[in-house]
Amino acid sequence: MTRIAIAGVGGRMGQALVQAVKEHPECRLGAASERDGSPLIGQALEPDEPGFAVVSDLVAAVADFDVLIDFTRPEATVAHAALCKAKGKRMVIGTTGLSSAQEAELRIAAETIPLVYAPNMSVGVNLTFKLVELASRVLGESVDIEIIEAHHRHKVDAPSGTALRLGRVVADTLGRDLDTDAVYGREGHTGARERRTIGFSTIRAGDIVGEHTTLFAADGERVEITHRATSRMTFAAGAVRAAVWLSAQGPGLYDMQDVLALR
Repeated sequence: MTRIAIAGVGGRMGQALVQAVKEHPECRLGAASERDGSPLIGQALEPDEPGFAVVSDLVAAVADFDVLIDFTRPEATVAHAALCKAKGKRMVIGTTGLSSAQEAELRIAAETIPLVYAPNMSVGVNLTFKLVELASRVLGESVDIEIIEAHHRHKVDAPSGTALRLGRVVADTLGRDLDTDAVYGREGHTGARERRTIGFSTIRAGDIVGEHTTLFAADGERVEITHRATSRMTFAAGAVRAAVWLSAQGPGLYDMQDVLALR
C-alpha cells in the first residue's frame, strides 16, 4: 500500500487529489499540508479520521508517507523536492510555471530519488502529445502551427505548462528552437506569418478546467487536435497513477510519457 502525502490540500487540486487517493485500491492518505496561516492547520482532514491532522511543514509528517504529490507553487515545490531528496521520499509534481533554475533543482533531486514531473497528468493529454508529434512529423513544414489554450480565471501562469509542452513537442519533432520560434500573441501590424514560428494564444475566463488545441493549417485544409478537460479528477487520477508507478522505479526524472509507456 502506497502512502500518499498531498501538498496544498485545501486547494481545488488538493481536494481532487484526496478523492483520487481514496478511490485507488493501492493507496491511502498518509499526510497533508497547507501554507502557514491556513485555517486547516491542525484540523482533521476528514471527520472520520480524527488522528490525521493537516500540517504546515511536511517535516513533521515525513515518517507518514512514501510519495508526495505537489500541485502548488514553484517556490514551495522546489522546497518540497529538497525535503524529499533529503528524506528519500518519492515525488510527483504537477506544478507549472517553474523557471529554468527551479527545474534544474528538480533534476538535481532526481539524481537521488524517483521523481515524476509533468505539466499535465491527464492520460488523455499525454496521448495528445503523441498525436501532435505524429501530426508534426507527417505534415512537417507544409503547415502553419498554432496552439490555443483556455483555463479558468484563477490560473496565474500563461501560456499553460501543457501548451508549452505541446510547443516543445512540435519544435523537437521539426528541429526548431522554441525559445526563438515561439510567438506569444499578436497585436498591431505584425507582417506576414513566418512558416517556422509556433504561435500561442491564451484565454483566461470563468471556470474552464483546461482546453488545448494544436492547429495545423495548410492552404485548403487544416487538422486540429483538441483535448478538453471537464473535471480536475482527470489530473488527480493521473497523478495518483504516477505515484503508484514510482514505487517500482529507481532514481530519475520521469514524466507521464514514461508512466504510460508512450515512449
